[in-house]
Amino acid sequence: MEVPLQHVGVHSHDVTYRLVDDNPGRPTLLLIHGLAGSSHTWRHVIPGLAEDFNVLAPDLLGHGESAKPTGDYSLGAFASGLRDLLGVLDLGPVTVIGASLGGGIAMQLAYQHPELVDRMILVGSGGLGREVSWMLRMLTLPGAELVMPFLFPSFVRDQGNTLGNILQSRGLKAPKLTEMWRAYASLSGAENRRAFLRTLRSVIEPGGQVVNATDRLYLAAAMPTLILWGDSDRIIPIEHAYEAHAAIPGSQMEIFEGVGHFPHAEDPDHFVEAIRDFVNSTEPAAGMGPFRHLLRHD
Repeated sequence: MEVPLQHVGVHSHDVTYRLVDDNPGRPTLLLIHGLAGSSHTWRHVIPGLAEDFNVLAPDLLGHGESAKPTGDYSLGAFASGLRDLLGVLDLGPVTVIGASLGGGIAMQLAYQHPELVDRMILVGSGGLGREVSWMLRMLTLPGAELVMPFLFPSFVRDQGNTLGNILQSRGLKAPKLTEMWRAYASLSGAENRRAFLRTLRSVIEPGGQVVNATDRLYLAAAMPTLILWGDSDRIIPIEHAYEAHAAIPGSQMEIFEGVGHFPHAEDPDHFVEAIRDFVNSTEPAAGMGPFRHLLRHD
């Protein structure tokens, strides 16, 4: 099932999204992609998830087919943008699922707008420790914007896309490499690079991640939380999963063996099963007074 992109205006900016909303009585999942990603990253799991849930997968501003304005690309701005998108589409509360950067945004959304979040699922999430891939750290250095056009030329993107199509037509699949290639290829456009660097530098510096939620993870005790991680993640270390699990009372954790930074692409059946089991076995937290009270007075 290929879910088409739709468009909606949010504060005069074009936001693209994929939506399966067949049954208003079912829980809604909000899927938040990572840095240099798009809603397309969820293509392997949307059909399976849509059997039991309504599913919303947006392209964040600065990513995918959404607008790439000059402006604020902080976690707080992304969280507010998702709040506004949910309002425009008349959706919510939701179970929020965030991968990588999307995990940091998911935590920020739950922190700023707990009334909109039923459950929280963190997938190889950023914002849980200092350590992160050296390549991302290097791209935060001054002058990276001058070097990137040479690192991500459009002719390499076009040749790589052609090769990928040939391999796919012959039944050869490498989901982890495919996701990494899509992130690389997205940076061949000048607008994409500018938005990427603004986003990257809002959460990472040469020494590592600068946004860290660990001092406030205890607040998620009232929020059903699931942590999913690949044990071969080379972008954000698996140690962050164990530390977050220990810091969030009552949280659940599931480790994907032999999987890297993209569990939803590398092992989609396992991913869908884990989401389904978690949502069906937990009660929604939206509207829980104690959590809102903690957030307001933190």
